[in-house]
Amino acid sequence: MHRLIRASIDLRALKRNFALARERAGRRAVWPVVKANAYGHGFKAVVHALADADGFCVADLDEGLTLRDLGVTCPVLVIQGAYSGAGLAAAAEAGLTLGVHDPEQLALIERDAPQLAAGSLRVWLKLETGMHRLGLRPDAALEARERCARLDAVAELGMMTHFACADTVDHVLTDAQATEFGMATLGADGPVSACNSAALLTGAFQRDTVVRPGIMLYGATPLLGRTAAGLSLTPVMTLRSRVIAVKDVAVGDTVGYGATWVANETTRIGLVAAGYGDGYPRHAPSGTPVRIGNCDVHTLGRVSMDSLAVDLRTAGHVRPGDEVVLWGRGLPVDLVAAAAGTIGYELLAGLTARVPRELVGAEQV
Repeated sequence: MHRLIRASIDLRALKRNFALARERAGRRAVWPVVKANAYGHGFKAVVHALADADGFCVADLDEGLTLRDLGVTCPVLVIQGAYSGAGLAAAAEAGLTLGVHDPEQLALIERDAPQLAAGSLRVWLKLETGMHRLGLRPDAALEARERCARLDAVAELGMMTHFACADTVDHVLTDAQATEFGMATLGADGPVSACNSAALLTGAFQRDTVVRPGIMLYGATPLLGRTAAGLSLTPVMTLRSRVIAVKDVAVGDTVGYGATWVANETTRIGLVAAGYGDGYPRHAPSGTPVRIGNCDVHTLGRVSMDSLAVDLRTAGHVRPGDEVVLWGRGLPVDLVAAAAGTIGYELLAGLTARVPRELVGAEQV
């Protein structure tokens, strides 16, 4: 592999973050969220490292089938569920748990259930409690429970919801959602799931039987105003590259597309082999942090597809070939994301396929 940019995936850090989720969950089952290629970290490495998880959560049916192809035998929740008869049959054959968030999905299950083997379907109803994204209103969910209970094909019937503002501690909407979901699930005899990473860390809801941690497992913060380190989370992905050129630009010279940065003094700059073709955000403005050795520097001008420029005036002696940390160990992804006007989730999940992933600590998991 000759590419200079690479992502180190520290599986030991992943295990430590998972252990923290276990601790916070208490007696509740822990189903890690591994959608979007495990937030950019790689399905295979993550699910094998977390082989002792009680289950996994993915976004769509293809992701669920991928986990089965990788040898995952524990429960797998497909949050968005199935949208066709073929998808329903594939889920039943693979033993996947299907989310149901829309009346059309419920109608599909009722239509095709007679053709499926008894006990072959596991269904979790998604309740709309305040996010107004996907979900059935609690009264509709109650009716859906009754309809599903009449189907021989349905072996398990769970209920779940998702908090809109759990990243803000003590948000009034979280309290309202928790109250509504708690009332809607009273007496439920199947799995009940509400907590994402933020709700798990703050204890926003304690009555679920399954928690669904996502971003915390990968070492980024799920809480506004709290750092990952302050939450005892360790970054799993470190994105590194190298300096490929060093040059001086004169007063008045511009750097990059659009000439958006202009030197107000003679400035030494470095060019780094990383760009939006790798998933580094093109919208990251001048001033976005980068780390070279022990020095904190920042970007200059627009990010290109394959390179970006950094200001070396405070970096001491930098040469082509020197290692650069774009996020991860020593430079939290949340810090880079904030500078770019986004969130750590987007940067991690947006890492492109052309960036090689290198596993660290695989022999210890």
